[in-house]
Formats: sequence, structure tokens, C-alpha cells
Amino acid sequence: MFHVIMIVLAVAAGALLSVQAAVNARLSQSHGVLRTTFFTFLVGTVFSALMVLFLEPAHPVSLLDVPKWQLLGSLLGLVYVLAMVFAVQRIGAAIATIAVILGQLSMSVIIDTFGWLGNQAIAFSWSRFGAALCLAAALWFIYRGNNRPVASPRLAGSTQ
Repeated sequence: MFHVIMIVLAVAAGALLSVQAAVNARLSQSHGVLRTTFFTFLVGTVFSALMVLFLEPAHPVSLLDVPKWQLLGSLLGLVYVLAMVFAVQRIGAAIATIAVILGQLSMSVIIDTFGWLGNQAIAFSWSRFGAALCLAAALWFIYRGNNRPVASPRLAGSTQ
């Protein structure tokens, strides 16, 4: 049951990432990509600081004591937000999101297969490869669907 709850939580987080990308793309139209990214991280930092202060239990090791490569996640998050703010307004939320998920899935399979970054190795399987191919096909279909001409809506009472 715990695994099901974690999967539902991850799906909800993914849905919120798509909402965040669309909201940030809209904000960037009036304030620019870099300011939008800065504001995203500023607000996130403030809320994270409040949660650390009021909810996080004490840890015996500070963030300054961990191996420095473990702090790379912050920079990678910045790259993700910048890319999505820039991409969503140009190619749409669906294509940008599916492309990100394809990248995530592909790299995750590699990380799992080789046990990189301190993760437990999970053997490569053809079903995992097939899932990535299905996601690549979904990206292609969504991309093709976006490039079809849009039919003009008929006006009410029109004789066309």
C-alpha cells in the first residue's frame, strides 16, 4: 500500500510540475525568462526555509559537510526551470513535459542499471526499454498533433 501512495504522490507532483511550467511560461511573457526563474526559486526558497525551521528535525551533519556533488541537484533544478520556462511558451506544455519525462526516464534507466550516484542497481530489462520507446512514440504523436492546421471555429448563426 505504501508503494501505491508513493506512486500517487509522484503522479500528483508531476501534474503540479506541468502547472508550474505553464504558469511560469505565462509569467515570463511579461517579466522575462531569467526574472521568472529567479522569482520561482526565491518563493521556493522562502517556503523551504519556513518548512526547515518549523518542520525539519535536526540532523547531525550540515549541508556544508556533505560531498559537494550532492549539492548539484540545486543547479540541475535551475536548468530544468529555465528550460521549461523557455520551451513551454514556444512548443507548448504537452510537448515540453513529455520531452522532459522522456529525458527523465532514459537517464533514470541508466542510473538504475549502473547504480550511479549511490543508488541501488536495478537490472536493465526490455520492458523498461519498451516503456521509453512508448514514451518516445507519445512525444512524436503529440508533436505531430500540434503541427496540424487548426480548423477555424464557426460563428454562431453562420451559414458556412
